[in-house]
Amino acid sequence: MADQLADDIITMIKAHADPDIGEIGPDTELTALGIHSLELTEIIFDLEEAYGIEIEMNTVDAWSNLKTVQDMIEAVRVLIAKKA
Repeated sequence: MADQLADDIITMIKAHADPDIGEIGPDTELTALGIHSLELTEIIFDLEEAYGIEIEMNTVDAWSNLKTVQDMIEAVRVLIAKKA
């Protein structure tokens, strides 16, 4: 069964990624997507708004903690679970 949360997050990431990247999957590294600090901040804002969560990390922490698309998916999943 498809993971709707993962699919939604990948869609949000694609909106900010380099359009020439091609397919994005859970193992895709964020740095490979051409995403820089501004885009990462925008993605985090999109995720907070979409899921009613608060991601408390500055950009330096974000880059050190979130290496792949899957890292981002799992971070959001944990925050949604805490909110529930």
